[in-house]
Amino acid sequence: MNHFPSTDANNQAVRTERLTLTAADGYPLVAHRFHSPSPPRGHLVVGGATAVPQGFYKRFAEHAARRGFDVLTLDYRGIGQSAPSTLKGFRMDYLDWGRLDLAAAVEAMRQEGMPLYLVGHSYGGHALGLLPDPGAVDGAYTFATGAGWHGWMPPLERLRVLFMWRVLGPVWTRMAGYLPWSRLGMGEDLPIDVYRQWRQWCRFPRYFFDDPAMRATTERFGDVRFPIVAVNALDDAWAPPASRDAFMAGYRNAEVRSVTLDVRRAGLGAIGHMGYFRPRAQPLWNDALDWFATQTQRRSAVV
Repeated sequence: MNHFPSTDANNQAVRTERLTLTAADGYPLVAHRFHSPSPPRGHLVVGGATAVPQGFYKRFAEHAARRGFDVLTLDYRGIGQSAPSTLKGFRMDYLDWGRLDLAAAVEAMRQEGMPLYLVGHSYGGHALGLLPDPGAVDGAYTFATGAGWHGWMPPLERLRVLFMWRVLGPVWTRMAGYLPWSRLGMGEDLPIDVYRQWRQWCRFPRYFFDDPAMRATTERFGDVRFPIVAVNALDDAWAPPASRDAFMAGYRNAEVRSVTLDVRRAGLGAIGHMGYFRPRAQPLWNDALDWFATQTQRRSAVV
């Protein structure tokens, strides 16, 4: 275990601990735990977006730790510090990131009497329904989670995405044996199975909920009963509000509150698909942390 001190303007130290988690199938995952300087009032697990390494969420994690939460970030298998030496020949299931990897993070942060919350970015909001034990979670706050279908996107983005799925992706994966996603400046390279399944499900308006082969998996989304807040910006070309609504309908037994963010009115500048976790989005972070604190108070009142 390695420990890295970090301080903010108020000199509140956030101790960061590097961990190796072991998924249920034995796969090792690199994670980081950000310890609150004060006794924690809750635990958070950050479920990242496709191809986005955990370092992208470091500022949010440190901020949340200073607000009184212990936070865990992780790299899914095949990504960042959890990737093999080469992705060529590396096989996996896209669903593994939720049902195995995020599940391992949830188990690592599970503690009797301590509320446990999830923060999901894009795929991280999909993964909520893939957890083998959603009852371990007390609530989730998602950013930029959507159905991925090109028809929900603005016309120009729709053309770009179709070109990627139908032209660039097939050529690149045939040549490399994986998707060199980093060439587009969009994050980490992706295992070939992630690319193939992602492309398949993005053909449908409701993502894998519309794929008959996924019926057994999507039925389990009904097991999610914790409250969810789903935030999507109007300028998010990949996951606009209509895309969010198409996907979030799958959490049919959960209380889902949808928040549509007008970045111009909010004075946050451009958000797009990735800006939710950049420093200027700190007001959004505080909204999420305030909501978690409220959930904890309600939970304490019931107990």
